[in-house]
Amino acid sequence: MKRNKSRGLRGSILEEMINQTNSIYEEWGLACVQKIPTPITPLEMDKKSHHVTLAYFDQKSTVDYIGAVQGIPVCFDAKECAVDTFSLQNIHQHQVDFMVKIGRAHV
Repeated sequence: MKRNKSRGLRGSILEEMINQTNSIYEEWGLACVQKIPTPITPLEMDKKSHHVTLAYFDQKSTVDYIGAVQGIPVCFDAKECAVDTFSLQNIHQHQVDFMVKIGRAHV
């Protein structure tokens, strides 16, 4: 299992923007998209802030979000990068496999 000390908040700004957008879309009746939590086992906690400072992933996560937009099933991962291009190598094969399964299940 992976141990994670520095990557925990990576993408948190992007995810907060997506969460706000999803809330508005749900309020307007356009979509229902939910954030899927990544299961972790905490190893260390900051006693003052009650934040996890060291943890490992229990299993590989599938995607970050799943739901429906105007009746069409969607699932996607939030990927944030510091440059203007995005390498498709950042998408893991188990995530592609999951998205293909979701697409087939809803045809």
